[in-house]
Amino acid sequence: MSATAVSKRSSPRQVNGILLLDKPEGLSSNQALQVVRRAFNAAKAGHTGNLDVAASGLLPLCLGEATKVCGFLLDSNKRYHAEIQLGQTSTTGDREGEITTTGPTIERSTAEIEHALHGFRGTISQVPPMYSALKRGGQPLYKLARQGIEVEREARQLNIHELRLVHHTGSRLGLDISCSKGTYIRSLAISLGEVLGCGAYLAGLRRVQAGPFELINAHSCELFATRKYRPEDYDELLLPVDAALKEVPRVNLNECDATHLRLGQAVLLRDELPGPGVVRVYSSEQIFLGMGTLDVNGVLAPKRLMSTTAQRKVDNFA
Repeated sequence: MSATAVSKRSSPRQVNGILLLDKPEGLSSNQALQVVRRAFNAAKAGHTGNLDVAASGLLPLCLGEATKVCGFLLDSNKRYHAEIQLGQTSTTGDREGEITTTGPTIERSTAEIEHALHGFRGTISQVPPMYSALKRGGQPLYKLARQGIEVEREARQLNIHELRLVHHTGSRLGLDISCSKGTYIRSLAISLGEVLGCGAYLAGLRRVQAGPFELINAHSCELFATRKYRPEDYDELLLPVDAALKEVPRVNLNECDATHLRLGQAVLLRDELPGPGVVRVYSSEQIFLGMGTLDVNGVLAPKRLMSTTAQRKVDNFA
C-alpha cells in the first residue's frame, strides 16, 4: 500500500470484506466504524457488537455484503484480558465511574483469589449492568443510569470457558477470560469483589479474540484516521466475507444446483452432507455463494446469498 494524497471525495464505493480493527480507548464502536467507513469511502458498513468506550482491542468490522455475516460474529465467543482493582467499587463498575467505597486493606492471597475464580467458571448466571448498551423501552440502560434511574434486569445464563489468573500484585489482578456472547466483564469484576468481600471494579479491558479472529492480525485505528491513502488502497487489508464462517459447515454445489440457488430456488442434495442447519455454500468453481439452510431431507434453501460482485473464488477449498 503506497501513500497517495486522497483526492476529492467520490460517490460511496461498493466494497465487500471484513476489516479487523484494534479499537483504541476513548472511541465508541460506532465512532471507530465511521473512521474506517470514511477511509474506505464504503457505501455500507457495520460493527459486530459494542466494545465499551473505555475498552480497547479487536473490533471486526463488516463492509458491504459482509454485513450479512455480522450476526455470526455477534454470537461468537470472545476472549479478553482484564485488569481488576480490588478493595474499591465504582458507580459504573469500571474506572470511568466515581469510586464509591474502599474495602478492607487486607490483601487477598493468590490462593483466595483462585478459590473465588473457581466459582465463575462454566455456566453462570449474570445480571446485565445498568451501564450497558441494552435497551429498555427504546432507551439504552446507560442513559437511564446517568439519570439515576435503575430498572430490573433479568439474569442471563452464560458460559465462562476459561478464566485464568495471569498476575496478582497487591490489590491488582490480571485475568484472561474466554466467554460466550453477552458476558459483561464489569459485572464479573463486581461479583468477584463481592465474593472476596472487599469490592472490586474493572480497571482495564482489552479484547484479544472474537470468533475466529485474533487481535494480532488487527490494524490500528490511526492508519484509517489519517486517510493518507486512497480508499481503494485500503482494500488489500480486507478479509473475505466467508472468513467469519470457518466454524460453519460447508456444502459444495455442482454448476446446475449453484445456478438454481443463485435464482433463490431450493435444491435437493444427494451427496454426503452435514447435519441440518445453517451452512456456507460454494460452487464447483470454489466461489463463495453465501449461506443456506439444510433440512433433514437434504433440501438446501437460500438464506443470505452474496451479490454477484461479492462472490469470489476462495484460495483454500476446505
